[in-house]
Amino acid sequence: MDNRSEMREFLASRRAKIRPEDAGLPGGGGRRVPGLRREELAALAGVSVSWYTRLERGDAVGASDAVLDAIARTLRLDEIERRHLFHLTRGVSRGTVKSPRRRAQVSAIGSTLQLVLDQMTELPAIVQNERADILAMNTLGKALYAGLIEGSVGRWNHARYIHLDPASRIFYPEWEELASSSAAMLHVAAGKNPYDSELSNLIGELATQSEDFRVRWATHNLHEHSTGTKKVHHAAVGDMTLLYETFAFPGDSALSMFVYTAEPGSPSADALRLLAAWQATPLSEIDPGTARDTAPTTA
Repeated sequence: MDNRSEMREFLASRRAKIRPEDAGLPGGGGRRVPGLRREELAALAGVSVSWYTRLERGDAVGASDAVLDAIARTLRLDEIERRHLFHLTRGVSRGTVKSPRRRAQVSAIGSTLQLVLDQMTELPAIVQNERADILAMNTLGKALYAGLIEGSVGRWNHARYIHLDPASRIFYPEWEELASSSAAMLHVAAGKNPYDSELSNLIGELATQSEDFRVRWATHNLHEHSTGTKKVHHAAVGDMTLLYETFAFPGDSALSMFVYTAEPGSPSADALRLLAAWQATPLSEIDPGTARDTAPTTA
């Protein structure tokens, strides 16, 4: 990734979000662009205009943590955005030298972790890296994401499924929100891993093949998964509202395990049990019409 361009576009996008009047400055007409001017932001952060201009252009030489914190406060960055600013700054400062502290993204998991997944028989679970590569699933996870698996060529990748496979718009009833959060998560990953060629290739592929992705990428929004609710429409068991938790691995922060469940006694819990009962049967052999007639369709 071009960290200088990322730095420029990220800072400019956040500067545009701050209204002058919210910063105690006069607003009104005469402004060619929304938000704060560079000189206004520099004054509020306590740095020189020339220094901030260089920073926004990708020259991070001499950017101390204290100064970056002042800029983050002035731009009202949340914690994810603040960390992203620091990652971008460190990436720019290193130039073309790869940081010895960041390992290449994991592309496989160990047998013990797969064994743990295999013994989780009542809850769908997947393991994913920061590129959104799905490295492992348990049996129920494969049943849940059967459409992703069947539509994939090569490595399973959640971002590629969301942005390039039209079937994802049916599987995810709240696809618009999910597509935005997917692009935002890749932005976070790109800030952490500016020299990950596979990540750069993935982002380039999505941007080349999807105008929608390009629009979402250009917002420079950021997102990290933790816990929440995900609605899906499964071809075999209908609609489900699933709760999920994300678990990080202490030995490798680039890996996350997503575990799904449903509210006890809900139609979604019934549908999840039905999916578990059918998981031994290939979904291609299940008549979707029959499945919809016998499975709950509301959550």
